[in-house]
Amino acid sequence: MENSEDFIVITVNGPDAPGIVSSITSILSENAVKIIDIEQIVIRKLILLSMMLDLRESKGGQISLLKDLLLEAKRLNVELDFKIASYDEHLQHDNNFMYAVTCLGEKITAQVVAQISNAIYSENVNIERITQLSQGELSCIEMIVKTDKTINVQDMTGKLLSISSDFGVDIAVQKENIFRRSKRLVVMDMDSTLIQVEVIDELAKSAGHGEEVRGITSKAMNGELSFNESLNKRVELLRGLDENVLDEIYHNIPFTPGAKKLVKILKKLGYKTAVISGGFTFFTDRLKNELGLDYAFANELEIKDGKLTGKVLGEIINGESKAEILEDIADKENISLDQVVAIGDGANDLLMLDKAGLGIAFNAHKTVREKADYNISQKNLDSIIYLLGISEKEKNAI
Repeated sequence: MENSEDFIVITVNGPDAPGIVSSITSILSENAVKIIDIEQIVIRKLILLSMMLDLRESKGGQISLLKDLLLEAKRLNVELDFKIASYDEHLQHDNNFMYAVTCLGEKITAQVVAQISNAIYSENVNIERITQLSQGELSCIEMIVKTDKTINVQDMTGKLLSISSDFGVDIAVQKENIFRRSKRLVVMDMDSTLIQVEVIDELAKSAGHGEEVRGITSKAMNGELSFNESLNKRVELLRGLDENVLDEIYHNIPFTPGAKKLVKILKKLGYKTAVISGGFTFFTDRLKNELGLDYAFANELEIKDGKLTGKVLGEIINGESKAEILEDIADKENISLDQVVAIGDGANDLLMLDKAGLGIAFNAHKTVREKADYNISQKNLDSIIYLLGISEKEKNAI
């Protein structure tokens, strides 16, 4: 049986200065002490350093070691506290019981933090670390939480989503494991996600059927009509539209704020990127070239003699197709589905969102928000970066 004094945890806090870690660890080295866990943060020039130490093979004993550490802390103008740790505390954490709780909003007040903390505490979950990822136009905090038993994540998530609704913030709960920070493929819808409009509605305005098509689009996005049925009905109303109109519409398409920034960041970080749309190749192919995306998939409008015929060529890309294409891209790139992020707003995106390791409903329709695992209601598309654990400082450095 292990001696109860074989393991101790020391905590150093005070004004930060060069050499603190070096001085403390030098004493540990001289005493042949093993460091089995260590963490340090600096906030507003104040250091907090914590270490778990194994003294089983150390020289001189616990009292001598602590005396040396306390004298060195005094010289460094910091405080040093310690506690005896149990043998079980040195065992590795089980990541299956670790979760990341991310909160996004224009303003995250103390009341919001208190409400989130209370919801987590009510599920017998401990907050291990809180990090401010962003404090600019959009604030973001990330809490890493741990429980010693399997929790009902749905119950905790339900409480957090209630807070999200009451205070106008977005809250996401993800397993804290290797896959959360090792995403490699991001797949996006086009209409009302990568861009701010529904392209088919813009085409319909030019064809003189704006209101009619907009009504069909709304029913399709809310899941009231099958996507195939709604697409055929809408495209039929575009018959006779001049091909030049498509080019005019493309050059006036407004990108979603943060869309170009998001793609730029993802490309710099080595992600593969794709747009998979129930829209049209005329637009997705141009977006692919303009943004430097790796893949683009959409439906092809039939054009004869410079006019739209009112038909779609080939098999329609619908919700099922989107999920299959996502899986095909991941397979081609040798990327696990756990390492895929999917972003969309409509009912035909749900299967794609469910297939991905991280599926995000972005400013989505009500029925999609209710079914998606993660919802983002912020205006900037690049806000999803924070769900990957990337901070504002890291984002701006790219």
